[in-house]
Amino acid sequence: MISQFFVLSQRGDNIVFRDYRGEVPKGSAEIFFRKVKFWKEDGEGDAPPVFNLDGVNYFHVKVVGLLFVATTRINASPSLVLELLQRIARVIKDYLGVLNEDSLRRNFVLVYELLDEVIDFGYVQTTSTEVLKSYVFNEPIVVDAARLPPLGPASIFVQGSKRMPGTAVTKSVVANEPGGRKREEIFVDIIEKISVTFSSSGYILTSEIDGTIQMKSYLTGNPEIRLALNEDLSIGRGGRSIYDYSSSSGGGTVILDDCNFHESVHLDNFDTDRTLVLVPPEGEFPVMNYRMTQEFKPPFRINALIEEAGSLKAEVILKVRAEFASSITANTIMIQMPLPTFTTRVSFELEPGAVGNTTDFKEANKRLEWGLKKIVGGSEHTLRARLTFSQESHGNIVKEAGPVSMTFTIPMYNASRLQACYLNSSKSSSSLIHYLMLTSSLYAQVKYLQIAKKSNTYNPYSYFYLVEFRVLLIHPSSAPLIIAVVYSVHSVECFKVIKIVKNGIVN
Repeated sequence: MISQFFVLSQRGDNIVFRDYRGEVPKGSAEIFFRKVKFWKEDGEGDAPPVFNLDGVNYFHVKVVGLLFVATTRINASPSLVLELLQRIARVIKDYLGVLNEDSLRRNFVLVYELLDEVIDFGYVQTTSTEVLKSYVFNEPIVVDAARLPPLGPASIFVQGSKRMPGTAVTKSVVANEPGGRKREEIFVDIIEKISVTFSSSGYILTSEIDGTIQMKSYLTGNPEIRLALNEDLSIGRGGRSIYDYSSSSGGGTVILDDCNFHESVHLDNFDTDRTLVLVPPEGEFPVMNYRMTQEFKPPFRINALIEEAGSLKAEVILKVRAEFASSITANTIMIQMPLPTFTTRVSFELEPGAVGNTTDFKEANKRLEWGLKKIVGGSEHTLRARLTFSQESHGNIVKEAGPVSMTFTIPMYNASRLQACYLNSSKSSSSLIHYLMLTSSLYAQVKYLQIAKKSNTYNPYSYFYLVEFRVLLIHPSSAPLIIAVVYSVHSVECFKVIKIVKNGIVN
């Protein structure tokens, strides 16, 4: 049971506010934002998703730069409320097509109607987009996502790039095309979060992938969909090493430790031909969640070295090497590194011939930033930063500096090798099914790829990765240390305008 629900912008503006029970003061939104804003400035890092202040429990999640918040005075389950906030954000996005500040303001009547149907007097009624269509009758006002400014950290992926206008992925599930006609569309995202630990010598100690296959359906008539995954997909190792597996293509079997499926998925043929059969509900939903601990080659290696150059000075050396083929290029790279709190000035030195690099020292939060426009596979880049301190470090530089974080995008690169091989639709051949290539991540909507057409059929697979690395620093005088690298990857596997044959099979 919740007392209030509200959505705040990055500036703290109250975009949506609904008080269901009148148990929490009306100024709770301002109190919450002030607490979250100064939490980080007090040196305690980001505010936790759940905290208590003056007897009020605050729950919040951040979605595309917006804060979705719920309050209550009772001891509610944190996981339940946080999941509710995520689902509310998903429902609003399903109806509006685009989830941002402008779309919320333009469609505030529809948003409040949704909130009144989702929650009644603080109790959750339903979060199903399909069920809500029977009770919500307002039409969304279409907002063009391409003309909107990027939000938060997502901006590093779209600055200086051409953004395409709104498409199927940013279209409402209840809106029709001009002329009253609704296009039959469905698209698939593969989203993965990967964590890897390296030893000080560069060997991989542990590796794990937590992934999900997401669908967003605009199909009418509840058609049956058949989605085929890799034929050599294996569930569970059975005590065997991954090197005991191989595939006909020579790339090795894709091995998942475990997985679970959406309730609409039927697994009658999954054990024989790795085909998922489902009747997709309208809107966005996870088809399959999986976990994999198979070793893989990480796309980047980062070395961070810090050396003291006197009582009030130090030098940081950052080296980044691309471990992928030279035919692949990583774009919009941003490397950040927290510095000691007593750092007053930083001077930078780039390698000779460096082009498209930017460096900055954020004095307010003591953070070094290094931006690279692109990195070609197999290349290595180095940055030297000379630090000046206001007091002696007393050997605490390594403890206070780092870890290094890195975000970037890589088109046409894949680590997990999980693929959607084909898709069947039970609808007639007159219906077109489109797959639109687009990232679906918390960071940004990145560039589209144009795929060359062959034999009237688009059948390649393409991937985007948004990756975050975290690396511990190595001090030259210390013993060998373990470098912990934790990064999250969002990959998208998609097709575009696929040919339909007579029996409804999409090639």
